[in-house]
Amino acid sequence: MSEGVEWALHSCVNLAWSGPDRAVSAARLAAWHDLPAAYLNKQLQALARAGIVTSTPGPRGGFRLARPLDAISLMDVVAAVEGAEEAFRCTEIRQQGPGAGAPAGYTADCAIAHAMTRAELAWRRALAAQNLDEIRQQAERQAPEAPERLRAWLAAR
Repeated sequence: MSEGVEWALHSCVNLAWSGPDRAVSAARLAAWHDLPAAYLNKQLQALARAGIVTSTPGPRGGFRLARPLDAISLMDVVAAVEGAEEAFRCTEIRQQGPGAGAPAGYTADCAIAHAMTRAELAWRRALAAQNLDEIRQQAERQAPEAPERLRAWLAAR
């Protein structure tokens, strides 16, 4: 999974903390964590295409959450940034090289592909079961001052 997923998740929580009436630019969101703005903007655009955030153009534009954090799962963000394709793709190497058997011997799914598919389904279910409001709550328990620090920093520009 790319670092863009982490950046997108933090950006969603930061947008929630900034408040629903404030659009925050990609550059400002990036500056909060000292990230490259152009790369973060790509992640935010992916979130916008997925309907997780909205984008308003112009000098006073920026990004806002499109729906409440409790309606955004971690899987929503991962799929928006990484795409919905499976993480593991079996290329059937068991059928190649000197170890390959007769084609008729490959009627069952590859045991490795089967195990990886089960693991990925469990991973996707776990991500789908957790929403960003749960993440926000945990972040606020760990750093209760974080939302106000962010709002003050955004207001000071």
